[in-house]
Parts: sequence; structure tokens; C-alpha cells
Amino acid sequence: MRTAGWGKPALGGENVGPNPTDRGKKGTKKSLLVEAEGGPLGLVIAGANVNDHKLLEATLESIVVERPAPTVEARQHLCLDKGYDNVASEDVAARHDYIPHICRIGEEAQPADRHPSGKPRRWVVERTFGWLSKCRALLIRYDKKDSNYLGLLQLACGLLWFRRMWRLQGRQ
Repeated sequence: MRTAGWGKPALGGENVGPNPTDRGKKGTKKSLLVEAEGGPLGLVIAGANVNDHKLLEATLESIVVERPAPTVEARQHLCLDKGYDNVASEDVAARHDYIPHICRIGEEAQPADRHPSGKPRRWVVERTFGWLSKCRALLIRYDKKDSNYLGLLQLACGLLWFRRMWRLQGRQ
């Protein structure tokens, strides 16, 4: 019979996996849902080797604010990139009462696939990830426990909302 070794504990907990773009180093993928202006609404983490579409349901369920009930006239839209171009992602979006807008594999972005501000819709999510990466503890993951890392991400998202509300309050 063998007992556990005295080596260092594994870093990252359960939600790490080999990063396919970084020589197989362990990494974490963040799946983020934002509103039209880039404010974070929901967030989940998983290993870096998990496909995006497998995190869609968990991301939609992680929304922390009460979502307005969708009506027939005003259904909510969900813009997704090419990683979600499959039937399962469309089913998840339909189950959560969203109208999915998915970039198809092999197609270029159409001019109509832009936010009313003129920016591409995907850019809004990338900008929010840029805001979150300003926090060094989030850019380089130091936490061994998944719950600690997720808590720091959620705290940073709350801080983004606080700063936004502070700026909007100052304009009045």
C-alpha cells in the first residue's frame, strides 16, 4: 500500500488543464458574459483545454443579477463567436430564451454584425477581459484553490461595476 507523497500540492485545483497554445502548460479558461457596454454579468472558470461551447450553459446560469423576463416583442440577444457554431450551443441559447447570433465558421463578420456604437460585438468582451487583466492577481494566477481564484474574479467584476456607477453618478 502506498500513501500520498510529500511533494508540493498541485497548483490550480481541479479547474486547470493543458493550454493548447502555450506548450501544454497548465492554465485556466475564463468564460464571461457581458452586457452591451461591457459590464460583466456572469463568469465561470474551467481548464484551458475545455471547449468554449461546453461552458455556455454554466456561464448563462452564473448571472448574478435578476434578468428581466423576456417577452415576445423584446427578446434578448446573445452574440457568440465561432467557437459556439454548433447545435448544442443554439439549443442552450434557446432554452435560456435568447436569440443567438453566432458567427459561422468560414464566414467573415458582416457589417450588420456590429454594436450600435459601431464597434464589433466581440470587441466588448475582449475589452472587459482587458479591464480584468489590469489586476495582477488575475492576469497571473497565484491561487491554488479554484474558489479563491473565482472569488477574486467576481470581486474584480464587482469593482468594475462600482467604478462605472461612480462615473455615471459624477456626470449628473
